[in-house]
This record gives sequence, C-alpha cells and structure tokens, in this order.
Amino acid sequence: MAAVSPTFQFLRRPLMTGAVAPSSRRPARAMTRHIGLDEARLVVELRPGSGAFTDAVLELLAPRARLVAIELNPVLAERLAATRRDPRLTVVHGAAAELAAAAGGPVDAVVSGPPWTVMPPAERRRTLDAVVRALAPGGRFTTFAYPHAAWTPPGRRLAAGLRACFRTVERTSVVWPNVPPAFVYRAVSPRR
Repeated sequence: MAAVSPTFQFLRRPLMTGAVAPSSRRPARAMTRHIGLDEARLVVELRPGSGAFTDAVLELLAPRARLVAIELNPVLAERLAATRRDPRLTVVHGAAAELAAAAGGPVDAVVSGPPWTVMPPAERRRTLDAVVRALAPGGRFTTFAYPHAAWTPPGRRLAAGLRACFRTVERTSVVWPNVPPAFVYRAVSPRR
C-alpha cells in the first residue's frame, strides 16, 4: 500500500507527482468553491493524485454531470480508478495537455493540480493553451500554488500566464492547514 502513497510516488517521481503529501480538505474546498460545479455538465481535473480534489468535485457535481480526471502518474491513476466507484468519474492515464481529447466536448470547469513551478516552461504553456482551448466561453479554471514559490521566476510566470489566458484571475488567501500551505488561483473566461 505504501507504494501508492503520494509521498512515496513523489520520492520516486517528483516531476511526475508534484506534491509531497496529499492536500487536505480545506484546499480542496477552496479549489472547488465559486467555480459553478453545481451547474457544470463536464468538468476535467488535471493531475488528481490521491483524489482529495476529486472527492470535493464529486460532492458538488450534479447527478448527470461528468468528471474526467487525467493523471500522468500511472500508479496514482490506477489507484484513483480502483478506489472511486462513482459513475460520473472517468480516470484517464495521460498528459494534461491532452485534455480536450480526453474530455470529448466543451468543458465547463477545469480543476488543476499540476506542479506548475517545476514544470518545464514549454509544457506549462502547452497545458495552459490546452485548458483555454477546451473550456467553454464562460468556463472556469482553478489551480493552487504555494506561497513560498509564488515569488520565484516560475511562480511569477504562472501568474502572468494565467492573466494572459483569462479575462479575470483572482488569488485566494493562504490556506495554512495544508502541507505545505497553499493558495488558490481562480480564473474565468478564457481568452481565445
């Protein structure tokens, strides 16, 4: 069982897994609040890891809505599919940049957990471009970041990339009861 823990997977594949520990319920609530999940028909989650955000999305999702969770790490993808038996959920092993093909239609919201600050710049750009292309015109995007990395060049590039890709971007206050503490970006209305 330890082989599928996020901590073990982080130690084995830090760039593929991204987080040293699973997110707590508080960041999960911050990630899923105010993004219209109760009215969404199709939601995509990027890099769900252990499923903390997946569970929060499913709690808010309508009975006929769909959630497509795209996980790069094959061990975590298999574990998520095996432990979540919700018919609204489809787990896909693949890259976040392939989300349009995995979703199969206009996406109302994207909940995102990739390790943005350690992602190579070209991959970060491809992923943000894929999110913008897949979202419906009024679509919403949410992701989290760590305050200790927000001032670094990759952290600043992420913030600038979000502002370039979306008409509205807001940043929440820091959620301290998380390891490490995190804040959430919420972005609305992708720029085409």
